[in-house]
Amino acid sequence: MRTIDDLDVSGKRVFVRADLNVPLDGDRITDDGRIRASVPTISTLRERGARVVVAAHLGRPKGAPDPAYSLRPVAARLGELLGTEVACADDTAGESARATTDALADGEVALIENLRFEPGETSKDDAERGEFADRLARLADLYVGDGFGAVHRKHASVFDLPNRLPHAVGGLVLAEVEVLRTLTGDPARPYVVALGGSKVSDKLGVIDNLLGTADRLIIGGGMVYTFLKAKGYEVGSSLLEEDQVDTVRRYLDRAEEQGVEIVLPVDVVAAESFSADAPHGPADADAIPADRMGLDIGPKSREVFASKLADARTVFWNGPMGVFEMEPYSHGTSALAKALLDSGAFTVVGGGDSAAAVRALGFDESAFGHISTGGGASLEYLEGKNLPGIEALDD
Repeated sequence: MRTIDDLDVSGKRVFVRADLNVPLDGDRITDDGRIRASVPTISTLRERGARVVVAAHLGRPKGAPDPAYSLRPVAARLGELLGTEVACADDTAGESARATTDALADGEVALIENLRFEPGETSKDDAERGEFADRLARLADLYVGDGFGAVHRKHASVFDLPNRLPHAVGGLVLAEVEVLRTLTGDPARPYVVALGGSKVSDKLGVIDNLLGTADRLIIGGGMVYTFLKAKGYEVGSSLLEEDQVDTVRRYLDRAEEQGVEIVLPVDVVAAESFSADAPHGPADADAIPADRMGLDIGPKSREVFASKLADARTVFWNGPMGVFEMEPYSHGTSALAKALLDSGAFTVVGGGDSAAAVRALGFDESAFGHISTGGGASLEYLEGKNLPGIEALDD
């Protein structure tokens, strides 16, 4: 892949497809990690005299403008981090976007509105996506793909637009791909993968692939109750994907056959309801009360998980161990993060809620080997899937 070092950007309008999909509480950004991760590439282009046109999506608007998903708060924060004003267009590829990008001087930055305000961005129809990509291409002379959190999507700004402009990969995506190639190539062993999050169905593909590469899988979060059910345990009112129980049981059998250790909680924190104020307490993982739901791994499980990470040399972590947003159920995720750091392994935090948890729970981000900006993209790469946004840049 060509990098931005291979492009002559001085005086050129450079379209940077970034990932600025940050959580908002009204107009307030609650986690600016993805914006901060985008700054180095944008800064490098500015320093080389580019006229930087930044584009991204936010949330899931239904193909039409929606003030609740405007990127204006993002433009303000990006400007603060860059130390310069970032102009924000009123539309995505219309009159305002053209006027805003045409007015850029060397070293200046503009942000166009939410790409998903246009139905063509996410359309499954090649012609509709292509028409939107044509309009975006009129805003720039060059393209830089730097939105790793979107590279697994066959969207107009990710897949179609690079085919219409001279293009290169940005520093953020390049770093992400290099780390993932390490995990799928020849990682230092023992190679341990910790998976959490709510749905096991979201992780079946990656589990299938990891059974051939990882030495040990640690399972927590809401998805673990389907594993516990597959072992014949009572899971009470915990989150459960009943239709995946047989599939999970087959994976457990296969792991045993292939010598891959699967580590499940030995106890959980079980509550009467999904609330921080609900009565709660530890329960053995094989005897969760029928009227309670598991919302975190328990104190004994934290010790077990830490012991299973102690000898690791490479760790990939994706998904919290419990409902970390509620303080009573944050301790499992916090304990896992601490165990990762204590292990001395090369640790990769696989984006999404895991990265948010690292920041929310007060850990030093720089202490981890790598914190990904794209949970879904990381998982699909580890699953062995082709990523459209990488394919489009890989020539």
